Amino acid sequence: MTRQKAVVVGAGGIGVALADKWRAGGQYDVHVVSRSIPTDAQWQGWKSDYSDESLAQIAEDIAAVPGELARLVITNGVLQGEGFRPERALRQLSRSAVKEVFEVNTILPMVALGAFESQLKQAARPRVAVLSARVGSIGDNGLGGWYSYRASKSALNMMLQCAAIELHRLNKHLKLIAFHPGTVDTALSKPFQRGVPADKLFAPAFVADQLSSILDGLEADGSLSYLDWAGEPIPW
Repeated sequence: MTRQKAVVVGAGGIGVALADKWRAGGQYDVHVVSRSIPTDAQWQGWKSDYSDESLAQIAEDIAAVPGELARLVITNGVLQGEGFRPERALRQLSRSAVKEVFEVNTILPMVALGAFESQLKQAARPRVAVLSARVGSIGDNGLGGWYSYRASKSALNMMLQCAAIELHRLNKHLKLIAFHPGTVDTALSKPFQRGVPADKLFAPAFVADQLSSILDGLEADGSLSYLDWAGEPIPW
């Protein structure tokens, strides 16, 4: 039987939990692409600066490893950084912050997806997930605020829908989802966990289990699905 490969882009809490789960299960040869790789990792790590050239080269190197690409999950995201936080008012918008948020939340995931396109085209039944967020939903936005983060995830969803249509033309058996993991106990959400009910603050391992099960159960339909951690659709 041909070995199957699983690739995770991003070694944050969810990415590592997913890689660990798949590695322990033994079904996949697991590869993780990230700026830094844990020294105790039990899977194959690929260090990248996330440039176009680096992602393309790593994808090529992974393609040379025996087996087909069965799972691709892209987990990169940013909520805040040095000198900026999610905007609560128009006057807080800055060009530099908006550019940085879009670079990480929208552009990087799409470039990473594109780097693996040829492998996805050739795989028998590939399943792909990119971390989006419920706050990227225009229909679900009743609070406002978080301008850059919301907009970056909305833009990501649109680009993923374009990719879903294109990739379906190349491989009728491929399925792509934009995945909302909920509030996960990771460094990204740490400053925003106050007030989150204990039963709504998820461990990375729980989210990894949920996402893996969702990917296993999806049927290819030529479109993007926008799903939460429970597998429920989110309005666009």
